[in-house]
Amino acid sequence: MPAALPDFDSTAFRSALGRFATGVTIVTAIGPEGRPIGLTVSSFNSVSLSPPLVLWSLSLASGSLPSLEGAKHYTVNVLAADQLDLAKRFATRGNAADRFEQTPWRPGSNGAPLLEGCTAWFECYNRSRYREGDHCIFVGEVERCGHTDAMPLVFHAGGFDLTPQRSRRTPPVS
Repeated sequence: MPAALPDFDSTAFRSALGRFATGVTIVTAIGPEGRPIGLTVSSFNSVSLSPPLVLWSLSLASGSLPSLEGAKHYTVNVLAADQLDLAKRFATRGNAADRFEQTPWRPGSNGAPLLEGCTAWFECYNRSRYREGDHCIFVGEVERCGHTDAMPLVFHAGGFDLTPQRSRRTPPVS
């Protein structure tokens, strides 16, 4: 038996979804030309502890979709509360390589960029992809991860919320 037709429009649906506060990430990879690519993503979640799996989704209309579908590895960089400008830069349309010009990063062990100053990071093997509705759902098998004590950046009700600042002790990315 199929699902009943919705009794709401897309605006109401989006507004209801916006009531769920979520962290903000930047997913990064090395594109087919060998240059870093990345974009801001708030649709990130854990899937499994054994094996360690995470998921995130991307619009089928995204210009970055072919590169990310084809990447063997990517990194999910969880942004810290003081990285709002970075979140906005990676959320804008335009040349993906330009986003990295003023962004400190280094290659992770799988080659995908690790952004400096993040509160957590997950280096992933691009395990599977599923096209559902107007998005592609990526499932990554986490090969390496790490975190700091930095407070996270939060997205809620269509905007960024800054979590309260604590003293920040940021060990180097390893």
